[in-house]
Amino acid sequence: MAGVVVKPRARIYHGHEWVYASEIKKVFGDPSPGDVVSLKDFKDRPLGSGIYNPHSQIVVRRFSRQRQALDADFFRRRLERALDYRQTLALDPAALRLVWSESDGLPGVIVDRYGDHLVVQTLTLAMDQRKDALVEALRDVCEPKSIVERNDSPIRTAEGMELVKGVLWGDQPSPFTLEIDGLRHQIDVLEGQKTGLYLDQLANHQAVAAMAKGKRVLDVFSHHGGFALAAKKAGAARVEAIEISESAVAAACANADRNGLEVEFTVANAFDALRQRESEKATYDLIVLDPPSFTRNKGGLAGALRGYKEIHLRAMKLLEKGGVLATFTCSHHVDGKVFQEMIAGAAVDAKKTLRRIATYSQRADHPVIATLPETEYLRGAAYETMGGW
Repeated sequence: MAGVVVKPRARIYHGHEWVYASEIKKVFGDPSPGDVVSLKDFKDRPLGSGIYNPHSQIVVRRFSRQRQALDADFFRRRLERALDYRQTLALDPAALRLVWSESDGLPGVIVDRYGDHLVVQTLTLAMDQRKDALVEALRDVCEPKSIVERNDSPIRTAEGMELVKGVLWGDQPSPFTLEIDGLRHQIDVLEGQKTGLYLDQLANHQAVAAMAKGKRVLDVFSHHGGFALAAKKAGAARVEAIEISESAVAAACANADRNGLEVEFTVANAFDALRQRESEKATYDLIVLDPPSFTRNKGGLAGALRGYKEIHLRAMKLLEKGGVLATFTCSHHVDGKVFQEMIAGAAVDAKKTLRRIATYSQRADHPVIATLPETEYLRGAAYETMGGW
């Protein structure tokens, strides 16, 4: 087997699974892009097996600490282990992330289940080259009605792959309705956001909604209305939602009608809408901020933090005394410490004292590996405004 010798002090010696070009001492055996390679340390001791792509920033991704081939049997074992873990979780089984990349030992593979349908993403070259084996294993382990690929993520361009989507097995599923956590959602696995729904936020929808009864709620960056619908179903007195995408608002309105819930949706830029509500002296008891990632790399962090601070400052000024701000970031580069510092800075500027009452993360079917910080990307917290201080 061809292989890679890793330099001393590389991150793989500290439990990480990635090897960058700058961490490679030598490549031997002339591997081709997508090949499985053996990994060795600088003293020729084995470190396991990885997938190789010299055209990617991450040249090798380790998937096993042993010598291991990427065949149908391997995929079957990894899928069975991933499914066994999900079956231990107290989550609505109607919609689940079955495979979360490195967190399930399948780097670059994402598999989401919506009822009887599976949606697959293969975001690394080696896994994309072995889609047939993956599909075979998914059919055996999960017995779905269809398997769709949503390989339209720009992440694939970093691996030198084209963007594609379509049916890998079975008949193409038309949009269908699925009840998840007591709410009926329209699922479009081929055209919907991500793979059809924001699965990572479903548990947070319920957690935030538990604070909404009798409250005036504002859901900012609402997309398909996940937080807004959950809050109204939980008994909120009034719910407003802001989203810039007209198609997303149309889908959210349809979901509200489908569930018999009254939510006031507005198509608007969130920054402008918050400033307008401030000028109108509007107030709310619960505000949710769930913006898209403002940066995909470290270079854009400073600009992203300015944007985050702006929306937090505006939202805090709209909160009543004793009101709650539930806020989220889905950017891996905005870590917990940086996120809290930004919120603290906005609170100072807004002249608000905040008491943190909850913290949030991605749903448990998106497991986080302790030595792979990249597996954790969604962070959130709820803060109560303190009156009379």
